[in-house]
Amino acid sequence: MRKIVTVFILVFVLFQTGTLRAQDLLKGTDLSTLKVDYMSDGDIAKIKSQLQSNNTTIEQVEPLALAKGMSAAEFDKLKVRLSATSMVSSTAASNGNVLNEIKGAQGRQQERVVNNKVKDTMNSLVFGSELFDTPDLNFEPNLKLATPVNYVLGPGDELQISVYGVQEYSATIPVSTEGKVNIQYVGQIPVSGMTIEAATQKIRGAISRVYSTVASGQSQVGISLSRIRTIKVTIIGSKQPGNYSISSLATVYNALFLGGGPGKNGSYRNIELLRNNKLYKKIDIYNFLVNGNQADNVGLKDNDVIRIPAYTQRVTVEGQVKRPGIFEMKSGETFKDLLAFASGFNEFAYTASVNVLQKTSKDFKVKDIKSSEFGSYKPLSGDVFRVSKILNRFENRISINGAVFRPNTYSFYEGMRISDLINQADGLKEDAYTSRATIVRTKADLTTEVTNVNLDRALSGEVEADIYLRKEDVVTVYSILDFKEDYKITIDGEIKKPGVYEFHDNLTLNDLLVQAGGLTGSASKRVEIARMIKSDENNDANPSRVQLFNLEIASGNNEQIKNFILAPFDVVNIRRMAVYEKPEMVTVSGAVNYTGKYVLANKKEKIYDVIQRAGGLTSVANVDGVKIKRPIQAKQIEELENVNLNLGKKDSIQNKLTKKLKEDLKYATIPVDWRKIVKDPSDKTNVTLFPGDEIEVSIYNESVKVSGSVLLTSEIPYSRGKGFSYYLGAVGGTDAKGWKNKAYIIYPNGRAAVSSSFFFIRSYPKVLPGSQIVVPEKPETKKMSTGEWVSIGSVITSLALLIVTAFK
Repeated sequence: MRKIVTVFILVFVLFQTGTLRAQDLLKGTDLSTLKVDYMSDGDIAKIKSQLQSNNTTIEQVEPLALAKGMSAAEFDKLKVRLSATSMVSSTAASNGNVLNEIKGAQGRQQERVVNNKVKDTMNSLVFGSELFDTPDLNFEPNLKLATPVNYVLGPGDELQISVYGVQEYSATIPVSTEGKVNIQYVGQIPVSGMTIEAATQKIRGAISRVYSTVASGQSQVGISLSRIRTIKVTIIGSKQPGNYSISSLATVYNALFLGGGPGKNGSYRNIELLRNNKLYKKIDIYNFLVNGNQADNVGLKDNDVIRIPAYTQRVTVEGQVKRPGIFEMKSGETFKDLLAFASGFNEFAYTASVNVLQKTSKDFKVKDIKSSEFGSYKPLSGDVFRVSKILNRFENRISINGAVFRPNTYSFYEGMRISDLINQADGLKEDAYTSRATIVRTKADLTTEVTNVNLDRALSGEVEADIYLRKEDVVTVYSILDFKEDYKITIDGEIKKPGVYEFHDNLTLNDLLVQAGGLTGSASKRVEIARMIKSDENNDANPSRVQLFNLEIASGNNEQIKNFILAPFDVVNIRRMAVYEKPEMVTVSGAVNYTGKYVLANKKEKIYDVIQRAGGLTSVANVDGVKIKRPIQAKQIEELENVNLNLGKKDSIQNKLTKKLKEDLKYATIPVDWRKIVKDPSDKTNVTLFPGDEIEVSIYNESVKVSGSVLLTSEIPYSRGKGFSYYLGAVGGTDAKGWKNKAYIIYPNGRAAVSSSFFFIRSYPKVLPGSQIVVPEKPETKKMSTGEWVSIGSVITSLALLIVTAFK
């Protein structure tokens, strides 16, 4: 009894020590008794939290842990469990729980195995290499699927055992290194090497001996695989050879993917799976790539070895196949099998034969494989098969175009005649020219010749005319419309849509009037039709170029009683009425009794007449302030542009003038001397108005405006008898740039006057109320430099010396 108590105390102390070490990995003094396999998920989570709180990694702690007695194997296990820790839900994270497994839908756990992919550039053309370069394809076992009934348990697996019903029990129990599961109150049950199905029956029987309700059926036992163990396999001959720890549910393809697939010279079709030092299975990846057959994708066991030998035979397929590349061949396989690996010919391939470049022991040789040999020819290592394109030519093509209902390319057959091809094209159109059709024929030397055929005779049954056709013939059936001239007819004048129209037989004047939109309201009864003269001989006695027809029509009516028949190229002119003018208006504004727009009563309406119609001037009107603003017409600008001022190509005076008329000056001002007009209405200043004119009568203004290059721009009250200088002095005179000699005055009616001089006596124009005095700016002058003055002095001195010398 004492011995049993002692053993129990030792075991209790051992487990307590492991727990303490797990909780205080950095501060513990002896880690030789720490067993990672017996540590719970909570212990691992506490270690990870401890590392994070100390801001360190597990690799940095390794020397310290080994110095405190922890074995290297146990430390490796600890690193694996820590590195496989996954992110947990927000609720679990708040409680400080960290899982180190990837969980399936049923809670099953499995350590993730990650291997970075290395892109295979050297073997990129080898068929099958892309299978191992795709990161999204890894053949990982699906943990969401039910556990296979033939799954063999081993150390590292973990079972979820539950008793539910009258009695309840639940625990997650790992399979120990001795291959046993230790169930509370039941004891240790060996399950290593047993299938999950057999272990379930054995564990259920052991539990029923302890839980009586299980034996009676009042309680049930549930057993599932909650954690899958990791096995080790060795891969030889891959791009990344080595030992891999993978899931016990992993298959051969999963391991090959982790190893990066076959190496540079590795075989894809003779991969060996060695188990217990014996060849267990040969794997051919082409079965999966070509047929989708995963029969070779068998499950792996602990300590399996996957050996990838070097390939024995590779060939290359180039050209017009659906999947060109480098393919590995087995002994006995034919070109037909190789073609299946390449997914067959594409739609442009020449399939009658395939050219192959072979390598001998000394040099190269070329061989052509006929289509009948595809199933018997066995490719040799190093063969390069070139599948060429079909020729861009036809073996039975014939074409017809032109005046047939279905112009197209048709199939040719021996004995085909011209009538057969026309019938195949659904016959001739109504406009077909049947006296002659052209056949362009390709001769044996690829030159062409033309053969003509009479379709009337050929289609009427004459055998000689219904000639035989040859392949590649191009038959053209002409249309009578091709020979018809494109006739036009022109209408102009008082018509709504003047222009050029198509001519048709029996086209009449009424037809053309309607087609052109009908007559306008200004159309007169006179119509002139010009018709060209056609003659084979020149008649010098008759110099007429056209024949003229003068007609009278009922204006305003598009349907004439006498309907004139037109001819090709006739020119029809509808004349305008002699008197047909729409009322035109002028505008009166300013100091008149009735401002507004007034219609010109006659073509010679004067300004005096219109102002009188407007009620005359008001009491506040400035008699000297009447003027006419006449819009500048586009024709005037065009005439100015056409005038050659001979100023040179680079001179911009004319361009500036044209631009000013177009953009700045929209009106031309005409001054009106109203005082003279009132005294004598026949005076020349009583000008005739044009449509669009604007008459302005300014209001009397008792001031004079002074502007330009003066010290103060201002309006000075008018003072009778005061002259030009008085008003300039009133604004302080001109400034430094003012040019007084060129000052001018603008009167209220728009007339301008400038200062003048006579024998050094300058006179200035008279100033009237409402006038504007403008002082322009002096032009800039370039001052001569000292050097220029010296040069001028030298020239003058030289000239003086010459003169003095000449008179000596």
